[in-house]
Amino acid sequence: MPKPYSQMDLISFQKQFSTEEACRERLFTLRWPEGFRCPKCGCQESYRIENRTLFQCVECRHQTSLTAGTIMHRTRTPLVKWFWAIFLVSTDKRGLSALALSRKIDIGLKCAWTMLHKIRKAMETRDAGYQLAGLIQVDDAFFKGGVSKGGDKRGRGTDKVPVIVMAAVKDEAITFAKMEVVEDVESDSIKSVLGVHVAPGQTVRSDGFPAYNVVKDIGLTHDKQIVYPKHGAPRYDVLKWVNILVSNAKAFILGTYHGVQKKHLQRYLDEFCYRFNRRFWPGQAFDRLLLACSRSGPITYAELRG
Repeated sequence: MPKPYSQMDLISFQKQFSTEEACRERLFTLRWPEGFRCPKCGCQESYRIENRTLFQCVECRHQTSLTAGTIMHRTRTPLVKWFWAIFLVSTDKRGLSALALSRKIDIGLKCAWTMLHKIRKAMETRDAGYQLAGLIQVDDAFFKGGVSKGGDKRGRGTDKVPVIVMAAVKDEAITFAKMEVVEDVESDSIKSVLGVHVAPGQTVRSDGFPAYNVVKDIGLTHDKQIVYPKHGAPRYDVLKWVNILVSNAKAFILGTYHGVQKKHLQRYLDEFCYRFNRRFWPGQAFDRLLLACSRSGPITYAELRG
């Protein structure tokens, strides 16, 4: 079995995954690293139905494909193009629009949009397996349907979409980031988000907004900091990393996607956080994302459209 996170540049990718069969072999290894296992009965013996690229269990005769149960479930797009899409997404730090992807791999715009959102779903699923630990800086940010093109209000009480931003910090450096769209920034919403994303017993640092007092009610230590004191300059440094995350996320969404719809904002934030959390392993980006795509469950176009 190849190493799960091997280094992959453009030349290596082209050499390794130029054919449909090469892509199938790699996907098989990721899905069944110890050999085929029937998803229905667990049997490890099968035979391949060549003309349909299916595997049939010798015990229960259940048929399954390489893409069944993944984001590529029931896809009509060749695996070569899926691999190219995953490679291009993983290696372009700015992100990739549906229009750009459709032109690069010669597919329809609807197909490109669907592929990209399925890949973002895989990113979200991968990061959902991690809880934040250490000192967690938390604040709320506001996006207008994603990101506005400038000139409008900022802060609580505006008509923008509220997002809870979380940054795990160790030795003054950020280790992991998460963002979640919420209905409001009231205590119940904050309690729900932190309860899911922050490991028990951690310390949460927030500003003096009263809604964050709920932190102590869910088994977390609350480090409340006054960012805007009555006297003296604002203390922006106490929530340094969440401020950086918000600024970078807005630039990422506006620069590549020119703003997004409210109902899709969460997936773009998931993409931003996934990229940010793996920024130190650019050479492994393709293998990491391919593995995430092979482990994430299916989602339909209708579900993506919302």
